[in-house]
Amino acid sequence: MPEATNQEAKAARNLGDLIPAYLNKPMQFEPGAKWQYCQSGINTLGRIVEVASGVPFEKFLEQRLFKPLRMKDTTFYLRPNQLPRLVTPARRESDGSLVEAAIGLLQGNAPTSTDRYPAANGGLFSTAPDYARFARMILNQGTLDGKRYLKPETVKLMTTIQTGTLPTGFTPGNGWGLGWCVVREPQGMTAMLGPGTHGHGGAYGTQAWIDPVNGLALILMVQRANFANSDASPVRLAFQQAAMSK
Repeated sequence: MPEATNQEAKAARNLGDLIPAYLNKPMQFEPGAKWQYCQSGINTLGRIVEVASGVPFEKFLEQRLFKPLRMKDTTFYLRPNQLPRLVTPARRESDGSLVEAAIGLLQGNAPTSTDRYPAANGGLFSTAPDYARFARMILNQGTLDGKRYLKPETVKLMTTIQTGTLPTGFTPGNGWGLGWCVVREPQGMTAMLGPGTHGHGGAYGTQAWIDPVNGLALILMVQRANFANSDASPVRLAFQQAAMSK
């Protein structure tokens, strides 16, 4: 799908505002011809959730997942009392120094501001314990603490490769499921992970991978704005090697 320009994204106040920005441009290539990471696809999915449920996307997630899962610090819009715990992103300069970096997805707004759309492609604030609860739920085939959130067949569908033999992801040996990368052939960066491990790397370096073979969920929080291809970073490799050696 085509993407919105920075100006179009900044002008949008809700997910519905973004859809015309996608529809007024031609497709980048024929579906099935190749794989390309697509911000507009996941934002469109967020809008579909709103239309199908009749509930704003941020409210839907709060009602269906965050509140029941006790993910108390996961939100698109921070509360004032959460601000002191917000980690400031940094970027590395050419001289090796780290300087403060703006959060681009806020479009110039404060983290507490609701005058912006809930960015399904990367607008959530969270913590490692919250994220781990979500990952454990997926690892347990849709259940956590005796409560079911997703059907087992839904989890299987999401974590099954949907892209055939197309090369996907940001490291070798992967396919793509519904919303995240799936390790087809563990190698290099994923050599210590089981086949079928699924997860995602975030824009600021965060890594979250769920390994059903080894029964583990790996959560790594990083806040580097210009962390080039964090999926292939030595930080991720060292973290996974340390975690899997325990």
